[in-house]
Amino acid sequence: MINDSELIINADGSIYHLNLKPEDIADTIIFVGDPDRVPEVSKYFDRIELRKGKREFITHTGYVKDKRITVISTGIGTDNIDIVLNELDALVNIDFQTRSLKPEIKSLDIIRIGTSGSIQGNLAMGTILASEYAIGFDSLMQYYKKTYSTQESEIQQAVLQTFDDLSFKPYIGHASPELLKKFAFDLPMGITMTAPGFYGPQGRQLRTQNVYPNLIRQANAFQVNNRQITNLEMETAGIYALSNLLGHHALSINAILASRVKETFAENPQEIVDKAIQMVLSRL
Repeated sequence: MINDSELIINADGSIYHLNLKPEDIADTIIFVGDPDRVPEVSKYFDRIELRKGKREFITHTGYVKDKRITVISTGIGTDNIDIVLNELDALVNIDFQTRSLKPEIKSLDIIRIGTSGSIQGNLAMGTILASEYAIGFDSLMQYYKKTYSTQESEIQQAVLQTFDDLSFKPYIGHASPELLKKFAFDLPMGITMTAPGFYGPQGRQLRTQNVYPNLIRQANAFQVNNRQITNLEMETAGIYALSNLLGHHALSINAILASRVKETFAENPQEIVDKAIQMVLSRL
């Protein structure tokens, strides 16, 4: 039995942060960071059966044809991913009445549609890119035990060799092969770098000095098994690593809006994001 302080359930039977009940979510879930992007996804639903919100976590559940889908805003960062993924897992795999694990564990399909900046000069603005692997430069997975595949271990060792001045150990997560095949069969793929912030942790300097001033240059030079770090954002590694740990299928689809090499930003960011949304929904 899971203690009250471990699994917090609201008076109405919903889970603590997301304000959702088990019946509120579909088995296929789209993650977006921005709460305002939730209706930008659900406007393409044929019908919406549920709208709920609490804090930055806005949820719409509905149908595209006969496919039930949930879209939820996670907010920014892997600290929020920790909340969202654990609570979604609890909604499908813990019996709230008995506070015990269900006899059959369910795997969710989780597709992140997010914005990102390119690390490679040949990755054009407006590209829709799928993350095959993700490297977490944040601290989330310092608190969880995760088994690494041979490829993940090789990537981690290459990271430690390339970023030899780090005072911490980045972690690795991988995309679901099934979702890559279904949603990214014709998309460029790469390794995504996940940072715990937008400014210093991504190598930006406004009025501060950076501990790792060569971060972008090092990321640009990184190679392992003919793979490169292609892009930089703030959630994917947490989504992948926790999904790997909990047995969910996850895929991150990145709308490239900036070039960190050319130091430019897209003139039409909303059009690029909408392109990614429509692509994902068409492949459900």
